[in-house]
Amino acid sequence: MKGLFAILKISKNLDGGFNVNINWESIFDKSGELLEQLINKLILILIVIICANLVRKFSDKLIDRFVERQVKSKSNFSIDKNKAMTVGTILKSTVKYAVYFSGTAIIISNIFKVSAAVLSGIGFVVGIGAQSLVKDLINGFFILFEDQYGVGDYITVGEFSGIVENIGIRSTVLKDFNGDTHIIPNGSISEISNHSRGNISFIVDIEISNEEDVDKAIEIMKESCEKFADEYKDDIVQKPEVLGVKALNVYGTTITISGKAKPLSQWKLERALRKQLKVTLYENNIKMPYPKTQIIN
Repeated sequence: MKGLFAILKISKNLDGGFNVNINWESIFDKSGELLEQLINKLILILIVIICANLVRKFSDKLIDRFVERQVKSKSNFSIDKNKAMTVGTILKSTVKYAVYFSGTAIIISNIFKVSAAVLSGIGFVVGIGAQSLVKDLINGFFILFEDQYGVGDYITVGEFSGIVENIGIRSTVLKDFNGDTHIIPNGSISEISNHSRGNISFIVDIEISNEEDVDKAIEIMKESCEKFADEYKDDIVQKPEVLGVKALNVYGTTITISGKAKPLSQWKLERALRKQLKVTLYENNIKMPYPKTQIIN
């Protein structure tokens, strides 16, 4: 009210009326002060945003260097590539959230003149209202602490399967073989199947005609598997072995071949082995089954 009376000067006339005079000088002074405060606050916001982005970029470069050194290092205390990439994404995610929350707190406390106690109370209320976020953070911590999966692993979470592209403290990013990206909150992850831990079996079934000699076909397949193992020795952990006859069908006999491969290479080996066995059997006149019609006069 004092500010209002300082701007408006009200006087009483002799005839009982009132005169209202506007103090334009006071208005301009007040407007100048408000404009100056607004500009200062905008400058503060701009400085906080620039500093936050600089801190993020600088920390990302430091984290990338750390990951690169861990990958190239051959010391006993270094970690493998996938774990190093996982640690890098976790650190980047943690720094991002810390920087953004700190910047927001600085802006709120300086612009709205909110005390630390009030900020703590607001944080407590937000924490209660964001229970799903807290659940994501806690579950994400245990996923990382227990090393359930890492960046580059092929996993199945619920109905989604794919390669882990990113792990954060709140969510996990999967990319399937169709190119679709799935962002899964850590709090919703209850069961995980990790297909990248340990050696993976690859199995190929080959069907030959019932008219062919099974023992001869098996011997030819064994020789072909030996050549195949030498050609793909970098991906094969256990040489493919001809297990024998798996099934007897109307037109053909199914023979199974099985071996063990490094993670994520099993599909490539299965395709290559099928092709090689097809060519080898064709070269040795071992026919595939096909329907036959016999005409009796």
